Amino acid sequence: MDTNEFAVLKLFVVGILVNAWMMGGLSATDTLNIEPTPPRPRKPCNESRLQWEVEVCGEDFKRDMAHIDPQHWCNLTHFISEYHLFTLCTETKSHIANCYWPNPLVESYIIRIHKHFFSNCTMDHVVWVDPPDDTLTILILVPVFLTLAMIALVVWCSKRSDILA
Repeated sequence: MDTNEFAVLKLFVVGILVNAWMMGGLSATDTLNIEPTPPRPRKPCNESRLQWEVEVCGEDFKRDMAHIDPQHWCNLTHFISEYHLFTLCTETKSHIANCYWPNPLVESYIIRIHKHFFSNCTMDHVVWVDPPDDTLTILILVPVFLTLAMIALVVWCSKRSDILA
């Protein structure tokens, strides 16, 4: 290392230490304080504000869902971005009201939203659909080729056992 570079490095370290000491982070007798700081007292959850804020999120979600054809309400791909914004809104508003998320108040509101929009989305039975032919072919051929490769490897190693021993 060049002497100029070493001098600059020393000045940099000394500058950081002096700055920390001047700002009160370090004292002259105690260089590092390793005592844990007590957590700040948390404000209580403002449930009445949270109720109002969540209602605002719900109104925004209802307005966004009004732009989607009701026959597509059971297909998540048609409204996933609107639902994501609704969830993000409820989370943000919970933190603004000093409440944790999810909490019972938000959960009950989300359940009401689900009952309103998605109550008719349950199916009596599961409808199984075959994958596309390309995917099905790959899913069949990969294990077959792996099995053949393993058999060929075992046969090849057993024929070469005299050379390997």
